[in-house]
Amino acid sequence: MIDEKLRARIAHAARGLAIGGKRVPGQAMMPSLDPGTGKAFVDVPAGAPADIDMAVAAARIALRGAWAKTAPAERGKILRRAADILRRDAHWIGAIETIDSGKPLKDGIAEANAAAAYFDYYAGAADKIEGDTIPQPGDVMSVTLREPIGVSAQILPSNFPLGTAARGVAPALAAGCAIVAKPSDHTPMTALILADVFDEAGLPAGIYNAVTGRGGEAGAALATHTGVDQITFTGSLATGRRILAAAAANVVPAAVELGGKSPLVVLADADLDAAAAVTAKQMFTHAGQVCSAPSLLILEKPIADALLDKLVARVRGLTVDHGLRDANLGAIASAGQVAHIERMVSDAREAGAELLTGGARPEIAGCPDGLYYAPTVLVASGAAQPIVREEVFGPVLTVLIAKDADEAFALADAGQYGLCASVFTNDLGRAFEFQRRVSAGQIYVNDWHLGGVQAPFGGVKRSGIGRERGLAGLEKYLRLKNVNIRPRALQP
Repeated sequence: MIDEKLRARIAHAARGLAIGGKRVPGQAMMPSLDPGTGKAFVDVPAGAPADIDMAVAAARIALRGAWAKTAPAERGKILRRAADILRRDAHWIGAIETIDSGKPLKDGIAEANAAAAYFDYYAGAADKIEGDTIPQPGDVMSVTLREPIGVSAQILPSNFPLGTAARGVAPALAAGCAIVAKPSDHTPMTALILADVFDEAGLPAGIYNAVTGRGGEAGAALATHTGVDQITFTGSLATGRRILAAAAANVVPAAVELGGKSPLVVLADADLDAAAAVTAKQMFTHAGQVCSAPSLLILEKPIADALLDKLVARVRGLTVDHGLRDANLGAIASAGQVAHIERMVSDAREAGAELLTGGARPEIAGCPDGLYYAPTVLVASGAAQPIVREEVFGPVLTVLIAKDADEAFALADAGQYGLCASVFTNDLGRAFEFQRRVSAGQIYVNDWHLGGVQAPFGGVKRSGIGRERGLAGLEKYLRLKNVNIRPRALQP
């Protein structure tokens, strides 16, 4: 499926770790899997703690070099050039993202363009980072400065490796920071591609560094490194806890986006066709491997059967295939994740959940070893079932039936996570009640994933700490300094 031109670009991107503006051989190599075929398509360096040491040292040196004297407006120009390069090369970068992560090609291309949008947005913010003046008595002047926090460790997930990288790297660069990025060992390619993008855009050497490798080695070494000033992490709750413990040990701030079991509530007065369409589209994007997917559907009882009929018909019409064939759903990132999905669905059915569609691994022509799971809808037997409370991170939609709106809202707020939530209703009063009662970082009404790059995104409860996107996403890369000046010393 990979033509020679694309294969050459893959080999070029994987030629070494990106450290200090150079490509450096790793201590060892590791395969990167195409989950659509279940086979490795390239070997990349398996970075070790020594490589992390080199990358952090390079970032610290670069911070004290030309980057420290680069005007904020010039930082913005570099980010805009990076955005232009990503748009220019979106098709082949998106294709590599598709092969590496399993998502459909159209989604890989869309992710490259979304990454460009982050760089454009934060390019505009780079020269608008301002401080304040604080009233003081007499001739004393007190001001605040917002300075770059230093070296940011960016530990990236497997589901949106390029988009998530851009979401953190762009504001960090706008703030004047340096970066060491550690991509998921399942999806290492686009973090390395970004190094080439920045070289072409004119970013000074050592400001962006990328070390591929396994989480237990390179990732752990980066999270615990004493030369890191800030950590941004997206991933599982279990790993997030370890990241926070490491940040606490070094007394550095960390922003963590963790799991989600995001509820979508449909009330009896809602537009059922719209609710079914949005649920099917948003739940099964990237085969459900989206922490903010509406993976818990809560239906008011009077319309439950009608809505499920419409939804199941849509889900059964979704196609599953290799990402380069551009079906509705592609592959699952790893064999371990497929096994987790199978186990959760099996346990739910044994506990009494009703399977409406899916629930099995499909056969994909030409991909006998591919990692796939059919889009699945099941109705839980009760709110205490693990599949209601825990993240599946796959194409599995769990449904609960509520007797009325009050119970639906209570169920929507009952979980351990609080990333996103939505209500479909034509009653504006009910919509306001929902946003008051449900704890989540983002609330939607009659849709899902509104807001775009300008809107702050992040979770509450066990979904994480901190915010990405918007001007709020810039704050964690800045530290506040207070400067107080008396024009001349007082006479003793």
